[in-house]
Amino acid sequence: MKLVRYGEAGRERPGLIDGAGMLRDLSGLVPDIGGTALLPETLARLRATDPATLPAVEGSPRLGACVGNVGKFVCVGLNYTDHAAEAGMPIPEEPVLFLKPTSCIVGANDAIEIPRGSTKTDWEIELGIVIGKPAKYIAPEDAYAHVAGYCIVNDVSERAFQLERGGTWDKGKGCDTFGPIGPWLVTTDEITDPHALDMWLEVDGVRRQTGSTRTMIFDVPTIVSYISRFMSLQPGDVISTGTPPGVGLGMKSPAYLRPGQSVHLAITGLGEQRQTTVAAP
Repeated sequence: MKLVRYGEAGRERPGLIDGAGMLRDLSGLVPDIGGTALLPETLARLRATDPATLPAVEGSPRLGACVGNVGKFVCVGLNYTDHAAEAGMPIPEEPVLFLKPTSCIVGANDAIEIPRGSTKTDWEIELGIVIGKPAKYIAPEDAYAHVAGYCIVNDVSERAFQLERGGTWDKGKGCDTFGPIGPWLVTTDEITDPHALDMWLEVDGVRRQTGSTRTMIFDVPTIVSYISRFMSLQPGDVISTGTPPGVGLGMKSPAYLRPGQSVHLAITGLGEQRQTTVAAP
């Protein structure tokens, strides 16, 4: 299934995209796409529902973040060998973890705000894992049972805030609009192998990132199991799994986002995101 949240910001409704590409309303079955709606038994009930019996949504409404009321937004840094190389950092022996505040989450096609004082706002296409079943101290071989599905994440980052202002990475990762997720949450039954997905990102029509989840250092089961050792994971938590090479920071002549640009990114089977950049108010 391709699950979505549609409507104006803060008032999104749950929906799904049927086999013909039609948006169908799910509000008669679940209150939102998130939390208990992502439990295995709830997804099984939704999967057993004939989409043709659900109300069709006319027009092209805004798609919000594909998961609502996210509890935790956990990120893995330096999870691609070639990205670690371009950043001039050693390949990690264990996953590098940090958190993005949930206040940064926006829809896949919402604008990205360039923060006040920013000089180095950067892009990062990433595979997102959406948790569907509570996980605590789980083994890698049990990890998939705790995953509801996958989505695209643009882990927007301000490199000067992240690397030049002291302290942890968080201050460069959490500005408003720095977490576009979606457009869809694609359930695991539609993604045969999350480690065989091509991904790319363009800025103003110029290809900047071309990669594949095949080159992840730590795979999905390892990541979910590892994080569950340090914090319990709950349905609706989102894990962003790292980015391939091609970020602005890694270019021979580093280039960063400024107001008035366009960002277009996609992952096989997970759809596309399109954002414009604007100055933060």
